[in-house]
Amino acid sequence: MQLLSVNTARVENFVATSGQVLDSAIRKRPRQGAVAVGPLGLEGDEQADLTVHGGQAKAVYAYPQAHYAFWQTVRGQAKVAGLLQPGDCGENLTLDGLLESGVWLGDVLRFPDCELVVSEPRYPCFKFNAQMGFNQAAKLMVQSGYCGFYLAVRREGSLAAGQAFELLPGPREVGIVELFKARMRGKA
Repeated sequence: MQLLSVNTARVENFVATSGQVLDSAIRKRPRQGAVAVGPLGLEGDEQADLTVHGGQAKAVYAYPQAHYAFWQTVRGQAKVAGLLQPGDCGENLTLDGLLESGVWLGDVLRFPDCELVVSEPRYPCFKFNAQMGFNQAAKLMVQSGYCGFYLAVRREGSLAAGQAFELLPGPREVGIVELFKARMRGKA
């Protein structure tokens, strides 16, 4: 398993497809070199709405790179131009070799210089629609289960693109996909 990209953003205003002006830090961009990881997340990263993002339980958001082909296809079908790049799904960590189906609450991602604990799935909102450029994106995340997952910081340190990591199993009682589908039932 490998960390393909470490992504951060500051809160900024942008215009949604509806014309509404939004404050968000969903537009993450790749960082070069080592990025410090503290108890509340990555150095240089922000969240606009701390009631649903950030904090110790949701300090870092990870997303599988494998899902990018799906999003590129559905964006094309929705006539949204442009290629997606790491961070475009709002994630801090773009991962290779680990999908939601292989992750449970309490699992640990061990990197060379820090450890992160799986805390919950990501639940999409209207800002994901705005970021993807079409109004059905959140609904498609619910239907596909391509939600990614939040991580709490167990051991502070740093992260850098290209690092290998290992998954240390936790109690394996509640899976990310199981929890996501249970909470999102009836919302697709």
